[in-house]
Amino acid sequence: MGLSSRKEKILQAVVDSYINSCEPVSSAEIQKKHLPSLSTATIRNELSSLEQMGYLAQLHTSSGRVPTAEAYRLYVSKLMPKRKLTRSELKIVKRYFNRTITEIDDMLKSTAKVISEITNLTSVAYAQNVSDAEIRKIKIVKITDSTALVVIVTNLGVMKDATMSVAGELSDEYCDNASKFITDAFGGHLVSEVLKPKALIKSVRKEYKNVFDTVLKILKNYAHEELVSDIVLEGSAKILEQPEYENLAKAKAMLELLDAKEDLVPVLANNDNMNLSIKIAKDNELKEGTPECAIVTANYNINGVNYGGSGVIGPIRMDYAKVVSVLDYIGKTINLLPAPGEAGREVADDTKDNSDEDVEE
Repeated sequence: MGLSSRKEKILQAVVDSYINSCEPVSSAEIQKKHLPSLSTATIRNELSSLEQMGYLAQLHTSSGRVPTAEAYRLYVSKLMPKRKLTRSELKIVKRYFNRTITEIDDMLKSTAKVISEITNLTSVAYAQNVSDAEIRKIKIVKITDSTALVVIVTNLGVMKDATMSVAGELSDEYCDNASKFITDAFGGHLVSEVLKPKALIKSVRKEYKNVFDTVLKILKNYAHEELVSDIVLEGSAKILEQPEYENLAKAKAMLELLDAKEDLVPVLANNDNMNLSIKIAKDNELKEGTPECAIVTANYNINGVNYGGSGVIGPIRMDYAKVVSVLDYIGKTINLLPAPGEAGREVADDTKDNSDEDVEE
């Protein structure tokens, strides 16, 4: 059942007030600061109704109301106001990105730092799972008479290379032929496809089996390592600045979540493949052992290629409008960056897409 317009306005007032103060909200406060045309008696009745519907909770009999996770979910989907970045916030973004960024790691660190600085929350930036990368080319380069360098190129750039040993003398002709054979076998396929139990090639020519097995090993190891290593956290200690985590047990649970990157991977995953994901969860709702929290993430693209995502992790009482506006603007900024291997270029001037009427003072 949908909420009436009046209930929505009252619920929005409760959420906005609680985000700002982290204090239970009373009918008198709503009447004074948000809805002066309504009587406190009317507001009290509506608050009671919203509580029965599961959108509000009352910590004590005589206290005001606080939003539940369901209230925040409705808030972000329907009631949340739009917000523009201030001029000072735009300058912060430009300071981090108006320079040449050539490495994905550098972009991850800059993204995490700027998000944490503007939102004052714990931020996260992560590279796309290498399993989703498309293999473009595999090159075998002779190093010595018995060793070669294996280089795997994907749409996300060059993977970490590795060396392999070959029985017998290694010739340049063998390297060229092996490169062509392996590229023909793997080229155009996602890493996840070649790592499936059913190999893409049922019969591998004997002289290239060692190369074939080495490539598979590199892909498996790289996929496993990147699952954890390409997650950058910034401002983890800011969790402790939030009133919600003054409780030692809650603070410990959040810090443990941030510390175990392996546990963050499935929590950050955007299963709906949406550009923006807002997860507002109760204890254990996202994953067994996960504390009550909110996770807001957005994908970022460069020249149409998804390179990963970024976002914030914090209490469900966060300023969602601000967080969403920050992620949206940073996503647009990152889209202007060159892809790995391309020449760098400056971020475009903010004023074009953020005219005076769109920018908060």
